[in-house]
Amino acid sequence: MFLCADAVHPRFYFSEVFPIANAVHQINEEINDKEVRLIGDQGEQLGIMSAAEALRIAEEKELDLVKIAPGSNPPVCKIMDYGKFRFEQTKKEKEAKKNQRIVEVKEIRMSPGIDTNDFNTKLKNAQKFLADGDRVKVSVRFRGREMAHTDIGTTLLKDFAAQCAEIANMDKAPKLEGRNMSMFLSPKPVTPAKKPAKPKAPKTESVEG
Repeated sequence: MFLCADAVHPRFYFSEVFPIANAVHQINEEINDKEVRLIGDQGEQLGIMSAAEALRIAEEKELDLVKIAPGSNPPVCKIMDYGKFRFEQTKKEKEAKKNQRIVEVKEIRMSPGIDTNDFNTKLKNAQKFLADGDRVKVSVRFRGREMAHTDIGTTLLKDFAAQCAEIANMDKAPKLEGRNMSMFLSPKPVTPAKKPAKPKAPKTESVEG
């Protein structure tokens, strides 16, 4: 919201967008301010008046008076169908929750002596998880004397990350905890493809005969 005062006529202009979603509003008789600034149901500015007068105008239109900017001086009220507004807000919130995807952490486990075929299979699985938007924890488990060669695990994990580099970022570098060495990969944000530039029309030269 913004305010802009006219030096000659003390009128105020308000942005049409107010953060009125997900808020508890005072409506109708609950509004008992001495003065309010009223916005009509079509977004028109109706000026400053008493809350009682604003409510009378709303009732004449068979609509509700809703305080949308209580912190303003005077508070801003808008005429609207509040029941319809809340219904539409609830519908939008349900739709937004429906479209939200929970990011999971998938785990890929390997051994220091993993063969090429198994490595490639696990790599494909990780790439699929990342493409689906999930994070991936890749770990190498050391057994017995393998603890003397943890550098093999570091090389293995870095190679794994390098082959996922086009679609993933390494969140957490390989780290040894007990007998497990792990790293985390996260999918790279998808950037929208740039629209191809329109070809320029060739210049034509006129030749006088």
